[in-house]
Amino acid sequence: MTEPGDDQRTVEQRGLWFEEFEPGVRYLHRPGRTITEADNVLFTTLTMNTQALHLDAAFSENQAPFHQRLVNSMCTLSTLVGLSVAQLTQGTIVGNLGFSEITFPRPLFHGDTLYAETLVADKRLSRTRQGEGIVTFNHVGRNQHGDVVATATRKTMVRTKPGDEPLGRRESSSDEPRAGRASGNEAS
Repeated sequence: MTEPGDDQRTVEQRGLWFEEFEPGVRYLHRPGRTITEADNVLFTTLTMNTQALHLDAAFSENQAPFHQRLVNSMCTLSTLVGLSVAQLTQGTIVGNLGFSEITFPRPLFHGDTLYAETLVADKRLSRTRQGEGIVTFNHVGRNQHGDVVATATRKTMVRTKPGDEPLGRRESSSDEPRAGRASGNEAS
């Protein structure tokens, strides 16, 4: 067993610093996540969503066109973002600034496996927060058949690499979202 200070190189798993993101790069997040009935019922009840299409098998069985319960779309979205955390933002995110362009072109069902991919759409240094930058992600979720089940655009505030000198004083801009109130919760 090695002791701290030995000449052994150590790597700690983390997300990417602002400088490491490159617009146009697509990340495939693996493994996927098989969504179970228990996952869907727990998420749905924790969030106080009483929609019968998520909870009531007998009701859902009689509802066209799917004739079965659907996975709560907010569970799908949360899992889609969550699948990206280890590879992109673990320990480097300040907070989520917002989501836009969220779609659910097809439903996810109990037993389906969700696979996530993320395209880095844009990035820029913050004009008001030194040591931080804004990164825009385009997330896509696919089921085990390759069908797109969810898409979302997410803006995040990400830390720059520690020890890097700031690039000068940034001017304040009223159009920049404030990250100070973000919870830091990846799936919120």
